[in-house]
Amino acid sequence: MSRSVRTSPEGSDRALSEAYDTALLDLDGVVYAGGNAIVHAVESLATARAGGMHLAYVTNNALRTPDAVAEHLTELGIPTGADDVITSAQAVARLISEQVPAGSRVLVIGGEGLRVALRERGLVPVESAEDEPAAVVQGYGGPDLAWGRFAEASYAIAAGVPWFASNTDLTIPSARGIAPGNGAAVQVVRIATGAEPQVAGKPLPPMHRETILRTGAERPLVVGDRLDTDIEGAINGEVDSLLVLTGVTDGAQLLAAPPQHRPTYVDADLRGLLTGQPEVAQEGDGFRCGGWTATAGADRLELEGEGEALDGLRALCAAAWTAAGEGSCALDPGKALARLGW
Repeated sequence: MSRSVRTSPEGSDRALSEAYDTALLDLDGVVYAGGNAIVHAVESLATARAGGMHLAYVTNNALRTPDAVAEHLTELGIPTGADDVITSAQAVARLISEQVPAGSRVLVIGGEGLRVALRERGLVPVESAEDEPAAVVQGYGGPDLAWGRFAEASYAIAAGVPWFASNTDLTIPSARGIAPGNGAAVQVVRIATGAEPQVAGKPLPPMHRETILRTGAERPLVVGDRLDTDIEGAINGEVDSLLVLTGVTDGAQLLAAPPQHRPTYVDADLRGLLTGQPEVAQEGDGFRCGGWTATAGADRLELEGEGEALDGLRALCAAAWTAAGEGSCALDPGKALARLGW
């Protein structure tokens, strides 16, 4: 993928499941939300797999083990083995193991996923700052993580113990809406200590390295719902990406995306894996996709035409990203998005 500034979504004459050998799929907001499968996910993934695409599930959520994630996906109707799951817990455990001696104690602020990943790397999870840990690792621990765990982390970090975080996602989608993620918990410890953690998860290189090492992907396609983790991580790893609109990103956020957050492709949900992607073509001062033409006005984005709403959004992306260049589009998208039902 080119490192030049993206100014438009790309088209594809082939189904994405044929053009790429491996889908690196985010979970929360892409495959499921709040534990329930997102509409069209199960059947779309089954069709992609049957056509020869390898499916790997890449999540910043460090709470559950790969075995637990695989079991959950299988229960949803998506047959999955633990080897098909890559978590930020695994990425951060590798990062820690490269900096401390084998057998070192690591203070865990998080769930079982972190503990299992540390043991796989020959490290010993402990629960207290008084256990003389060689590192502190913090990952999402679920909604019931006790406040006192943040104090344990703070005590150790203040004593000079190096601090690691699985990821810094501020939010996480749930069945009831958007909830605080591990990044919010990391911020609590940051405020208490003034320290900064080493971070392994998306969008940073350790997570991409872990994913490629475990999947062996040669032509990967990152599939996600977040611009600041999934899409930025794909750009950092110099691979293509598909943004699906089933999670936290809405139309206005997509149009305002700076270069490091602009996906290669945009689609409504995982059915986008099974189709080609329409071309967005420049016509005069505007950009056409399907029956829609988008232009950048003096203070707002304009949209004319009719047809599939997603085509209109793709055309608007081209107008907004071209106008913004290397920045973030500040033009008002309200009326244009309203025409598309967003």
